[in-house]
Amino acid sequence: MVGVMSSNVEDVLVIGGGAAGLNAALVLSRARRRVLVVDSGRPRNAPAHQVHGFVSRDGTPPSELLAIGREEVERYGGRVVAGDVRAVRRDDDGFEVELADGVVRARRVIVATGLRDELPDVPGLRERWGRDVLHCPYCHAWEVRDQPFGVLGWQPGAVHQALLARQWSADLAFFAEDLGDEDRAKLVTRGVRIVDGEVSGLVVENDELRGVRLADGTIEALSALFVPARFVPNDTVLSELGCELGDDGWVRVDPSGLTSVPGVWAVGNVVDPRAQVVNAAAGGAKAAAAVNWDLIEADMLEVAR
Repeated sequence: MVGVMSSNVEDVLVIGGGAAGLNAALVLSRARRRVLVVDSGRPRNAPAHQVHGFVSRDGTPPSELLAIGREEVERYGGRVVAGDVRAVRRDDDGFEVELADGVVRARRVIVATGLRDELPDVPGLRERWGRDVLHCPYCHAWEVRDQPFGVLGWQPGAVHQALLARQWSADLAFFAEDLGDEDRAKLVTRGVRIVDGEVSGLVVENDELRGVRLADGTIEALSALFVPARFVPNDTVLSELGCELGDDGWVRVDPSGLTSVPGVWAVGNVVDPRAQVVNAAAGGAKAAAAVNWDLIEADMLEVAR
């Protein structure tokens, strides 16, 4: 990574150096745009051992994938720097971006700041997140296939996840404190074992998950626990810029990632909680093409004046 300060205005500032941000920067750098990526260095998938479902990169450690991405961006002249964005202010000529060690200017901004996973208050859960306490069956269930595992039914969407996760194991338990008749019938039909009661802790031996402990002291043996996290977007920059929200409370974007604020795009998990790495990367590429064309139109308009 290189230093921030530059005497020229960046064509595009990308906030966030994950798959979405780096792929946007890659496409824009290849389009001969001046691109600066500011990366906080706190990727959401850091606890995971590998990335899956990304053709040609399946099984790649997340840190390795991002390192490759940074090298590719820099190969085409883009710059990637470590840091946090403190504020983004819009003016007549574009955007002024305040960093910890200075201020940079950019004509357009792509926000790819991701989201954070909120987990239930079960002791030990966070420490094993991404190891044997997991979120996405498509991302992780193959690695624990045919083993006994469970799904923690702590919020809406957990039943759906259990119905899905049953695809990978015949020995699947659903832990629920309160379960409606309709959902209970679905789980029974799918062959999911229902365990009523509160999960109070994990059973870990030799740094491996062995089961969960219920509030009544019962221990249910399992090798992995799927927990549908509550998604919270890291959208402070977008909200401060005045980007409109949809009915779901997330920032609204068009198919290219353009927000309601001209010149500001948002891609990846900050606007799409279900985007896996491959989806986020694709979103970054789509936004990059839209941003590049927007700049072309702006340049032509300036020449015509």
